[in-house]
This record gives sequence, structure tokens and C-alpha cells, in this order.
Amino acid sequence: MVRGSKFKEDTYHMVVHVCIFNLEGKMLIQQRQPFKDGWPNMWDITVGGSAISGDTSQLAAEREVYEEIGYKLSLDGVRPARTINFDKGFDDIYLIKQDIDVSKLNLQYEEVQSVKWASMEAILSMIDEETFVPYHKSLIELLFFMRNRNGTHTR
Repeated sequence: MVRGSKFKEDTYHMVVHVCIFNLEGKMLIQQRQPFKDGWPNMWDITVGGSAISGDTSQLAAEREVYEEIGYKLSLDGVRPARTINFDKGFDDIYLIKQDIDVSKLNLQYEEVQSVKWASMEAILSMIDEETFVPYHKSLIELLFFMRNRNGTHTR
């Protein structure tokens, strides 16, 4: 498929998102370039993008992390923390705990103008201020809640 083209019958679109959290519990967020289609200049979760033909979910997520912020991440044996279905596709979301020195990241000029660590409260405020991609606030809260948990039970 070519980006922006209509989906053929019985085809789907795989999207991946990776949320990297540091040991302080903050999420690494990125600011999109001003010339990007869709949400220019807005802040977003760590990385996200579409899989390409032949990608597994893990390979697509690793590639997106490396392309957008220049960080080599291995998701070998790691499953998505959540999968969200949408019309004509699904979005696999990975929650990773990793302390990263942001000054050593190599940001992809075409995609990312800046990165920083942010608390859940800061991100929710940025959504209110319309400086963050307008995700459902409950999704952001869930991502922060699930970052240290595996599964849906409390024990």
C-alpha cells in the first residue's frame, strides 16, 4: 500500500507505538516537526508509525524507535502491552522501562524536532493546552498505570 491510499477489501493496517518510561516514571515524549502532516509542532508519545510489508509488530516498533530517535531497542520476546483495534487495522503499544540519556539520541530531522521526559500530569496538561496530540486522557492514564504491570489483574 501507498500511504494515504484507500484500503483494499480484506486488508488491514498495523500501527505500532512505543512508550519509553524512565526509572522516575516519566515518559519520553517527542515534538513533531512543524512541517509534518498531522499534528505539526505538537508533542506526542515516544514513537509511533506504520509497519511496512514483511514487518512483525516487534520489528516495526524497533525500526520506528531507531528511525525517529536513534535508539537501538530489542523487543525480542516482548509482546505489546496493549493492542487497540480500529476500523481497518490495529495499534500495538509497547511499554518499555529504560533510562535513556536524551542528549545522546539522534533525532530524525524529518519527524522529530525535540524530545524530553514528562510526567503523566504534564502530558494531561499539554492535552488541555492543545500542545500534545489529542489522545484520550484515559489512554495516557492507562499507559502510565500499566507501565509497571503485566496483565489486567492486581495479583
